[in-house]
Amino acid sequence: MLPNCRLCRPLFHHFFFPVMRVYFEKPRTKTGWKGFLSDPSLDGKYDIATGLQLTRKLLISLASMGIATAAEFLDPFSASYFGDLISWGCIGARTVESQLHRQLASNLPMPVGFKNSTSGNIEVAINSILSASIPHTFLGINDQGILSKISSKGNPHGHLVLRGGNGRSNCSPKNIEYAISCMHKAALDEKIIVDCSHDNSGRLHENQIKIFETTLKFATKNPAVRGFLLESHIFSGKQKHELPPTALKYGTSITDPCLDWKSTETLLLKSCDYLKKKQCIHKAIQMQTYEAIS
Repeated sequence: MLPNCRLCRPLFHHFFFPVMRVYFEKPRTKTGWKGFLSDPSLDGKYDIATGLQLTRKLLISLASMGIATAAEFLDPFSASYFGDLISWGCIGARTVESQLHRQLASNLPMPVGFKNSTSGNIEVAINSILSASIPHTFLGINDQGILSKISSKGNPHGHLVLRGGNGRSNCSPKNIEYAISCMHKAALDEKIIVDCSHDNSGRLHENQIKIFETTLKFATKNPAVRGFLLESHIFSGKQKHELPPTALKYGTSITDPCLDWKSTETLLLKSCDYLKKKQCIHKAIQMQTYEAIS
């Protein structure tokens, strides 16, 4: 996937800036694998020291290839080890109401998206954006790895991520317009990212394509939609993580079901073609208007 990601970027960089999801921490509704950082060997031994080392090694390798990365910040302490290598951060649906995570986001050096709650509530995410935008003082780890008082400056680049909730999507034009109005009332910049997976897709990975294409058409008319989240891997679907590591299929998700890379690349290239045509039509209309005025 990594070579493909790098090779494909020049083909669509005029319309999209791809950021690779590298989620090394996994929040769980009940139980399950907590991610590469916590259990890198998938054997329940929770070798976190090795997980920290391998995660940072992976992020450094991606950075050296010129690939921007995205991650959800789950454990407030882990951000100290990776914050310098992440281009886009996320506060997830299960932690968006947490004061600890709002404080953490206020001190992160990158734009941070706040997902609506698992119930679909967007107000809590808007409250989090507001909270993270101002300075906070809290306990955290300093640059020397010592527990100390941290004073943040506030993060002015918070934005809303719509991911659906309680089995219902919230990425229709009506839903997005409502979210925009709520952000306007809160005196926030109207910046929204649409998560094409999770409840918006009904947990069916193939539905991400339709969500992306439909919302993209709306985004060409409304600049408040700034981007999209896709869950993508080398191969499609998912597999059970309870299998012995040797029995797992390489390149297939062990958490959420994903699009395969070929489908992802096709979707992006098709979308670039659509945007290019829209751009040409817009320029033609501008030229006709100019000629008419002249």
